Amino acid sequence: MSEKLPGASRRDFLKQGAVATAGILIVPRFVLGGKGYTAPSDQLLVAGIGVGGKGQSDIANFAKTGKARIAYLCDVDDRRAANSRKAFPQAKYYKDWRKMLDKEHKHIDAVSVSTPDHNHAMPALAAMQLGKHVYVQKPLTHDIYEARVLTDAARKYKVVTQMGNQGASNDGARQLVEWYDAGVIGDVHTVYCWTDRPVWPQGIAWPTTTAAVPAELDWDLWLGTAPQREYVDHLIPFNWRGWWDYGTGALGDMGCHLLEAPFRVLDLQYANSVQASVGSVYVDEFKRGYFPDSCPPSSHVTLTFPKTAKTKQDITVHWMDGGIQPERPDELGPNELFGDGGNGMLFIGDKGKMMASTYAEDPRLLPLSRNQEVKVPQTLARVPGQANGHYGQWVEACIAGPGKMKVSSPFELAGPLTEALLMANLAIRGYDIKKPRATGPGGGFDYPGRGRKLLWDNQQMRITNLDDVNQFVKRDYRQGWKLGAV
Repeated sequence: MSEKLPGASRRDFLKQGAVATAGILIVPRFVLGGKGYTAPSDQLLVAGIGVGGKGQSDIANFAKTGKARIAYLCDVDDRRAANSRKAFPQAKYYKDWRKMLDKEHKHIDAVSVSTPDHNHAMPALAAMQLGKHVYVQKPLTHDIYEARVLTDAARKYKVVTQMGNQGASNDGARQLVEWYDAGVIGDVHTVYCWTDRPVWPQGIAWPTTTAAVPAELDWDLWLGTAPQREYVDHLIPFNWRGWWDYGTGALGDMGCHLLEAPFRVLDLQYANSVQASVGSVYVDEFKRGYFPDSCPPSSHVTLTFPKTAKTKQDITVHWMDGGIQPERPDELGPNELFGDGGNGMLFIGDKGKMMASTYAEDPRLLPLSRNQEVKVPQTLARVPGQANGHYGQWVEACIAGPGKMKVSSPFELAGPLTEALLMANLAIRGYDIKKPRATGPGGGFDYPGRGRKLLWDNQQMRITNLDDVNQFVKRDYRQGWKLGAV
C-alpha cells in the first residue's frame, strides 16, 4: 500500500516508528494468533485532517474496523484535537496538513478530510496526487469548480474515494431503488427533499466585535483559502456553516444526505436549470434585509434535471430548508408522520408515491397500507452495518486496491451530487448580490437573481443568463493558497 522507504521495508518502518511514537510494540503474528487478527503490516495507515467533532468520529470508526491504524493526526485547533490525541496517543500530531503530507506521505496509505467546507478541496487533491486514498466529509467541496476538480482527480489518480454521506450505505436507499426499478410507482417526474436545518445562526450581519485568538488555535490556518478576517469567537466549532466564506448552508449540511437517494434511484447527473426563493429577516421593526455574508434563514430551490435512462421525462427536484415543507400527500393520513417530522424525501410517480426519512431511513410506499401488499425481490447487495459500515466499506476497498470493491459514495457519484447542491446555492446567492438601483420603488438595491430561472452550461460550468453569480462557481483563494491542476 504505502510507498517503500529507501533501503527499508514497510515492516521495518513500522518497527522504527514504534520507537519514535510512544513505544508501540510489533508482536509477531504467531504470538498474538487468533482468528481475524490483522498484522500491523496489513493495516491501512490513515492520516486524519480535521480530527475534532465529525472528524473525531470518522477516524474512530475507521479504527473500529480493526483494519485501519490512525497513524497521523492534523488539526489547526488543539482544543478540538484533544480527544483524538487521547484516543490515538501513538499518532504523530501536526497543525498544518501541508507539512504533514510533505514529511510523512511515504508512511500514509489514506487520508480523511473533515475540515470546514472551504478547506476540503486542497488537502483532498494533494493526497490524491500523492496516490493516497481519500475520505472527505460532505459536502465534497465548497465550490462547483472544486467538485469537478476532485471528480476528475479521482479518475486520473485511480485511488479509492468516499464522501462522508453515510446514509448512502443504508438499506433504505437500495429499497427505494428496488421499488422504482420494479415499476411500483411508475415514472417519477417530481421529487421533494426538505430539512429543518439550519440549527445555527443564518440571515444575520457579520459581528462587529472581534476577540483575541485562543492560544490553541492557528487562525491563519483555519482561514486557509478564505478571505482574511479578524477572529470572532462564534464561528468554531459549528456556526461557520452559516457563512458563505466557510460553509454552504443547509444545502451543504443536509443536501448530501437527502438528495443522495434521488440521485441513486433516478440516475441523476447534472442539473440544467435552477430557481430559488429565500426568506428574509427583519432588521428592525419596519425593514426587512438580506445579508450577503450569511446564508438566508430559509429557502426553496427548484432544480431541473434532464431525463435519464431511468425516466421518461425531465425531473423536477424541490429543495426546502428552514422548516419549509411540501404539501402533505393526499395518500398520507392526517396523523401519519411525513418524512421523519423535520426532514424527508418524497418521490412522485405516475403510478404512486414513496417517501423516506433522513439518510433514506424508513422507506415507505404511500398509502402506508401498500407496504404490506407490495413485495419485490432484493436485487442490490446491502452494506454490512449500513450507515456505520460506510467507514469499513472504504477501508476494505482501500486495502483491496482501486477497482476491486465498490463503495457507496465514490467521487464519480459524490461529485455530480455536490455540484447540484452548489448550483442550487448559486440561485440562493443571486438574492444577495447587491447592486444600486437608480430608480424604482422599494429602496436602493436590486437583487438580480430574484424571479429568474438560471440556465446552466455544464461543459463550461457557468450560468448563461446571469453572469453575476458565476463568481461563486470558482472563488478566489486568499493569497498563498492555490488549488493545483489535476
